Amino acid sequence: MPPMPNCWPIWCAPTGTSLIAGDSADAEAIKVLARAAHESLIWSRTRHTNALRNALREYYPAALVAFDDLAHGDALGVLDRAPTPEQGAHLSRSAIHSALKRGGRQRNIDARAREVQAALGTDQLSASAPVATAFAATTRATVAIIAELNRQISELETGLAAHFETHPDADIYLSLPGLGVVLGARVLGEFGDDPNRYITAKSRKNYAGTSPLTVASGRKRAALARHVRNRRLYDAIDNWAFCALSVSPGARLFYDQHRAGGDLHHQALRALGNRLIGILHGCLHHHVPYNEHTARAHRTPAAA
Repeated sequence: MPPMPNCWPIWCAPTGTSLIAGDSADAEAIKVLARAAHESLIWSRTRHTNALRNALREYYPAALVAFDDLAHGDALGVLDRAPTPEQGAHLSRSAIHSALKRGGRQRNIDARAREVQAALGTDQLSASAPVATAFAATTRATVAIIAELNRQISELETGLAAHFETHPDADIYLSLPGLGVVLGARVLGEFGDDPNRYITAKSRKNYAGTSPLTVASGRKRAALARHVRNRRLYDAIDNWAFCALSVSPGARLFYDQHRAGGDLHHQALRALGNRLIGILHGCLHHHVPYNEHTARAHRTPAAA
């Protein structure tokens, strides 16, 4: 028997669920842009920033003291100007000031320049001159790649926002706590907009991989995480749940209850994401925006 195609498993769908989605052209366009920006480019940028961090750890640790986010314009501007520890230690404040402006900083430039100068001037273990020069060449190349990825991501996100904001369901997605334009577009693109694809909230949760998988053996039962799932969607839901914690009292309470019950951070986030998907399904089904009071009305303080 030939292997099953690489799609979401049929056994996740309850009877009556459509297995072939009839998504609109707008939803397909959103999916293409979201995947390009947030898988191909952002994940590529993450790989390059990790490589840059490893290199700096080897020969330029003061740069890691100065910059937490190596993909930020501050780090890119200064490292392009001073890719060796010696150059960094001798950078004047005015040179750092101009590097920060070139990197895109518009506010608190003087204060940030003082912080960077102090960090780059700290004592550090240094590599030999030839090794530092070799690392500097790779650092400058990596910095240029990350800067270009930042530019391309920004352009794609602009196009993504334009497509998403004209979609009929955009207002519903944006009404949910923790969903902005980019993250909302990622979720919509991966779920699609075929109204008949997910007959129940359970089938939508199964596709996202957030609903627990119950395994029974004899008298023992266990609820496990699903590993067969849409990886891109699961990543977006995880980010959505995390963002919702800071803007929704109901989401925070739900998360805290799961943590108090013994769940680890990611287990509690997965449970919250599962809950949010159910709410999204209801909002889309009834064509109504999210309401915090309605979402919490039927839940008691002891709810799980």
